[in-house]
Amino acid sequence: MNRINSLFASKHEGILSLYFCAGHPAPDTAASILQTMQRRGIDMAEIGIPFSDPMADGPVIQDAATKALNGGMTLRKLFNELRDLRQPSDPTATPVTMPLLLMGYLNPIIQYGFEHFCQSCKEVGIDGVIIPDLPFADYIEDFKPIADRYDLRIVMLITPETSDERIRFIDDNTDGFIYMVSSAATTGAQHEFDSQKQAYFNHVNNMNLHNPRMIGFGISNKQTLKSAQQNAAGAIIGSKFVTLLDETGDADKALDKLFEALEK
Repeated sequence: MNRINSLFASKHEGILSLYFCAGHPAPDTAASILQTMQRRGIDMAEIGIPFSDPMADGPVIQDAATKALNGGMTLRKLFNELRDLRQPSDPTATPVTMPLLLMGYLNPIIQYGFEHFCQSCKEVGIDGVIIPDLPFADYIEDFKPIADRYDLRIVMLITPETSDERIRFIDDNTDGFIYMVSSAATTGAQHEFDSQKQAYFNHVNNMNLHNPRMIGFGISNKQTLKSAQQNAAGAIIGSKFVTLLDETGDADKALDKLFEALEK
């Protein structure tokens, strides 16, 4: 079973997933960040593929992507960095066993070649992919059959503006989880989720979808984390963690500060 499906089959609530950008806060840090995440109890991780025009991302992740690109990060370098993650060549190293997803935009993936990309994901142990600018019709016709051959889950996003018909269509044609974007905005920390967002969460919950949901965009404190965990299988934190990585340059210290912030 795909590790994403295994996670949601064994844990139905309180799941915590973190996002960071490959190549940030420094080159060649992705593997060590993932190992630290796993050791500190994070359930799942999203590794951002840096891109020069990240349309769904706010200033924090845009800045991280720019720094990563300036440091020479490419998709090919990322796959090379992750190559020993599941089966370390160092016998003293602990294998990373949690589900891993790549999150990135279509342009660099197409340049790499989509089937080649899926093959590389399979080789290094990537379980799923989030491509915010992938049109759903193209996903169904061209991308899903290839991804399925490599047991790779393509996770689709929904927002408060997504129609019920489209949500059900996504639910019927994906297998992993649905990424519920908390608001129709770019990524970035928020202090609270207002009544309008709560109504959106409740509405989707009442649709009785078969896929589990994860809520992301804006989670940075106790209130937003609690709301996400009450209304979905768990929460995805990106900008807050990326900010703390930038400030500390160290995954352990960043996690210390993140866990402290989530208690406030």
